[in-house]
Amino acid sequence: MRGTLGAPRLLLRRLREVMAEPIAAQDRLDKIVEQIASNMVAEVCSVYVLRADNVLELTATIGLKREAVHQTSLKVGEGLVGLIAADARCLNLPNAQSHPAFAYKPETGEEIFNAFLGVPILRAGRTLGVLVVQNKAHRTYQEEEVEVLQTTAMIIAEMIAAGGLEPLLEPGSSLDLKRPMQMQGIGFGEGVGLGHVVLHEPRVVVSDLIADDARRELNRLEAAIEKLRISVDDLLQRSDVEPVGEHRDVLEAYRMFAYDRGWVRKMEEAVKNGLTAEAAVEKVQSDTRARMLRQTDPYLRERLHDFDALANRLIRELMGRPHGPVSGVLPKDAVIVARNMGAADLFDYDRDRIKGLVLEEGAATSHISIVARSMGVPIVGQIPGVVSLVETGDAIVVDGELGTVHLRPAPDVESAFAEKVRFRARRQAQYRRLKSRPSITKDGQHVQLLLNSGLFLDLPHLEDSGASGIGLFRTELQFMVASSFPRIGEQEGLYRKVLESSGGKPVTFRSLDIGGDKVLPYAQNFEEEENPAMGWRAIRIGLDRPGLLRIQVRALLKAAAGRELRLMFPMITEVSEFEKAQALVEREKHFLKRVGYELPETIKLGVMIEVPSLLFQLDELFARVHFASVGSNDLFQFAMAADRGNNRMTTRYDAMSRPFLRMLKLIQDKAAEHHVPLTLCGELSGKPLEAMALIGLGYRSLSMASSSVGPVKTMLLELDVAKLRARLLPRLEAGRPTDDIRAMLRAFAEEQGIPVQP
Repeated sequence: MRGTLGAPRLLLRRLREVMAEPIAAQDRLDKIVEQIASNMVAEVCSVYVLRADNVLELTATIGLKREAVHQTSLKVGEGLVGLIAADARCLNLPNAQSHPAFAYKPETGEEIFNAFLGVPILRAGRTLGVLVVQNKAHRTYQEEEVEVLQTTAMIIAEMIAAGGLEPLLEPGSSLDLKRPMQMQGIGFGEGVGLGHVVLHEPRVVVSDLIADDARRELNRLEAAIEKLRISVDDLLQRSDVEPVGEHRDVLEAYRMFAYDRGWVRKMEEAVKNGLTAEAAVEKVQSDTRARMLRQTDPYLRERLHDFDALANRLIRELMGRPHGPVSGVLPKDAVIVARNMGAADLFDYDRDRIKGLVLEEGAATSHISIVARSMGVPIVGQIPGVVSLVETGDAIVVDGELGTVHLRPAPDVESAFAEKVRFRARRQAQYRRLKSRPSITKDGQHVQLLLNSGLFLDLPHLEDSGASGIGLFRTELQFMVASSFPRIGEQEGLYRKVLESSGGKPVTFRSLDIGGDKVLPYAQNFEEEENPAMGWRAIRIGLDRPGLLRIQVRALLKAAAGRELRLMFPMITEVSEFEKAQALVEREKHFLKRVGYELPETIKLGVMIEVPSLLFQLDELFARVHFASVGSNDLFQFAMAADRGNNRMTTRYDAMSRPFLRMLKLIQDKAAEHHVPLTLCGELSGKPLEAMALIGLGYRSLSMASSSVGPVKTMLLELDVAKLRARLLPRLEAGRPTDDIRAMLRAFAEEQGIPVQP
């Protein structure tokens, strides 16, 4: 541009005036292109909007033939305009017609123009259209002119996002922004949820785009960047941040971006061109996101999350908004969409209003997935980029069985899934009719089906499902939903209500299992760990901080007065740890007896078998415990050295592989030898095919989510265990390493007519 820095700001001020005028959308867009052309001394200015059919429609122009508006269109990738949309990069050409991608559209009359500058219209890194200026002369547009066009494209992006241009499109067409999308991920929880998107960390909408005082905006930007840098430096200097590890790597990436001079310079240029400080951050973020999304280098794509987090933090700093999730009133059919979440985060939402959960990351055995399943919430994970593709309020369907997400579904798709929901309801009704039938296989083997639970609200499922009791009550969930450590009276009250509501059925409590990804926000002395799954957690915390475990044990003993108390300890690695926990229970029992409290009629103590070292101590262990439970989720991740929260590991190893099934059989055989009751309460037990394998290995007690009891019971009622063992055990003990046990079990189920679909 041959003017001064005042020219871009003048253009933006004029555009703001145009945006405020009470005129029709087409007239407003016509005025916008006229103002851009005038300000940039361009003979042509045109806007192309991306439609849902992946076609760019010419929606406004000055300089080209007027009759071409809404008649000329190009597919994404076609011509120069299509190339810009496909690559999300600007094109600056002195002679457009010599470019190999040039596509001649005779109805436009553009053959007389040579110089061409086109920029993508971006929002959150997503291409919504293309903005073009052209001149007859052969010339290359200056860098400042490119900046101006990119800046004005932001204003058009907001018009598109607000839906203001949709009425201008050809009849029957819609914006790409509203295009129905199907995304394939991995289903982590059964069921189907229909609802509307709620972003776990809502994007801050920058509504004030155009600045009145550039100097003031530069000062605001400078001050916010300085605060951002100080906060990142402070985090890195904290004593609880390990010198190496993933957490520090993320913070180092934050610091790299915060101090990157190129990033800061681009934001400063955007401010000088007339944007507010926060709009400048958003513009550069969107440009950078579009570029990084097209990188093939996985490291660079991974850093995009770090850059986004830092840019969002800077925008919040400028707008005075709090960091992190923003609470508010949920719609009655909320589907939470997030990059990732901690298990406790889900409890911040009204449980009755959550219809589904969608994650960019996650894993089937991560605690957020387990908690979601226990709440009956369908969950799909590993859908990269979904956060940037959705808008709050978008219609969405979550299929936890197939792992698919339908965003802005067409009416027929939504109707089909509504019917699927009704079908599932009918099937659940069929399962409920089975609740009074004994869970006995065709050849007379009784299999105890129990519930995994963690909140008092889960107790009605005990009766509805027909389960024999609660095989795992996760006591930490009470701690995770509280704002501070629950007092002994609060703990005792919950445990007593659980026992009273169980109707005399057995309840197995697990002592507090915090640590790893279940760090309580109000707890002190929880440092970041490089490998938290194998760090300071569960019984290790209980033995190192015995006051915490003593309070819980005392509450349990008081709550179970006159009844049976079944308590198991998680993450036991050596038999001596169980003995220390057992001694602590004895001390609390003697204390309560001494001060006159009634004790439980019987006390049975057990362990979770989830650390492989216990496999070499099974004789010693089973000589001491009253019962045991296999925590297959942790046992599998430790046995396979495969982090259950790492999405790259989710499908790498199969829990139905020969090594792991042999491990499970060893535990069952040893328990039977010592006459110790054994339950499996990991995720395997709730899947009909996997549950069938466990029964074949000898397991006769399985604990699962309430929604799994019906499908598993339906399976076992049709199962002949003797036939299964005759097929499974020889293959397990002497089969070839390449044998596919899962495929063999599926074939057996089909041959025998055993239903193994969830």
